[in-house]
Amino acid sequence: MGFFRDYKSGLRAEFSGYNGKKLKKDIFAGITTGAVALPLAIAFGTSSGADASAGLITAIVAAFVIGALSGASFQIPGPTGAMVAVLAPLAMHHGLNAVFAAGVLGGVLLIVFGLLKIGKIVNLLPTAVIYGFTSGIALFIALGQVENLLGVTAEGEGVIQKIWDMLLDRPAVNLTALLIGVLVAVFIFAWPKKLDRAVPGSLVAVVLAAAAQLVFKFPVATVGEIPRTLISETRLDASAFLDGAVWEIIWLPGLSIAMLCLIESLLCGVVGGRMKGETLNADREIIAQGIGNIILPFMGGVPAASTVARTSVSIRAGGQTRLTGAFNGLFLLASMFLVSPFISQIPLSALAGVLMVATWRMNRWDNIKYLFSRRFGGAMIMFTVTLGATVVFDLTVAIAAGMAIAIVLFVAKMTNLDLTVSEYDPSRMEGDLELPLQTEVVYITGVLFFGSITKLEKGLKDAKAQLVILSMHGVPSADVSAVQTILSFCEERKATGKEVAFACLNAGVKDMLDRGGVTDTVGEGAFYATAKDAIVKYSMGG
Repeated sequence: MGFFRDYKSGLRAEFSGYNGKKLKKDIFAGITTGAVALPLAIAFGTSSGADASAGLITAIVAAFVIGALSGASFQIPGPTGAMVAVLAPLAMHHGLNAVFAAGVLGGVLLIVFGLLKIGKIVNLLPTAVIYGFTSGIALFIALGQVENLLGVTAEGEGVIQKIWDMLLDRPAVNLTALLIGVLVAVFIFAWPKKLDRAVPGSLVAVVLAAAAQLVFKFPVATVGEIPRTLISETRLDASAFLDGAVWEIIWLPGLSIAMLCLIESLLCGVVGGRMKGETLNADREIIAQGIGNIILPFMGGVPAASTVARTSVSIRAGGQTRLTGAFNGLFLLASMFLVSPFISQIPLSALAGVLMVATWRMNRWDNIKYLFSRRFGGAMIMFTVTLGATVVFDLTVAIAAGMAIAIVLFVAKMTNLDLTVSEYDPSRMEGDLELPLQTEVVYITGVLFFGSITKLEKGLKDAKAQLVILSMHGVPSADVSAVQTILSFCEERKATGKEVAFACLNAGVKDMLDRGGVTDTVGEGAFYATAKDAIVKYSMGG
């Protein structure tokens, strides 16, 4: 009930003051977005192991269902290049029904994620990991399009295996297909940016390629027949869920789909929100994605997510409300029913050219250059490992590998504990202070936790004066392992008649020492605001 109550209040705010002028902007933005989405929907549908029809169904249904329920007014969902890395291998090894079943499972998981309000989890991913899996997905898609670009058929069960077999077997390249793909890519890159906002270069390139195919009948593979229906004959057979073996196949891809949809849609929401000055309701967005992805497989669609490419086009074109997504869906629906015979003539190598450009643009080149040019070693390792794992394994393994490295690097960095033992110099104090004891101040900087215990123990052993003051201004936190080490140090000194004082503790560290028995050992009077206060106190007789 909370979802729909929140949704209704959001709609009222979104359409407050809506008028004919805004409606015109939504219609124009929807048509413009549809023109961008059309070739990508067809390309992503075929590259996912399904067909062009599945890509169109996904884009249309997602536009109406997910777009209507979205957590913001600007999100434009549809089939994505990122999903290809999960769907293509699944379709190759287990067939489309496994793809559809995994899509439903991913949708269910997304709804659970939304209800548990874990939308902020995306903020825990290091940017280097995000860049790495984005580039890895781009490389995976590009390698997967080599067959279509060259007009060949390769053996092998995976993208890497197919590329390897092509290198070994060296099949005869269809030069016509290669020329079409290269010309399409060059055309898109050369298309003026000013015109691209009104008429996308990718759409123009695909239309020209299809027109040339109609006229010249090139000996190349084409998209093939596009059924004029929103409910494909090739759709989920729900009885598949009764087969226990299916669950063994789909649980990991389903989790990957859910995580990928969550990450991609929320990142899109951050970028779109900055462009439009609107905040995305992350949990509502996740639930909307889940509902849409449960429905799609029963209609023959593949998993969908909101993407920066379509969303940014929509915002730049002047989209005002979520009706932009609906008009985008109407444009795609009209294309399916009115020009499907023309779409069927699009050469697959032309779509390969479109995807090659799309994958190039998926990479965040400025950010990647920043990481490597500034030689951020940890970030470079995370990026490279995540990229490689995405291509060789899958998204789930890639993110897990990237996060594992991030954690290891973080822990390693946190172990950089700095301890400086400084003998007290009376000349540094104001006035004539004389301490009855030989005094040393140990300045500690860094996190006190299990990873830094060795350095802590070694540093404390260097402190041998009768009075040791532990100045902990640079210590943000301490765990139980560190507290036990400090407690042992205090007990050993107390047993030999030596004293320990503490200075500059924050409330959290002081609480840990209280709970750990350190305060009971040294006494509450051994804690001071500064090392100077401790010295003054002891100079006056403790």
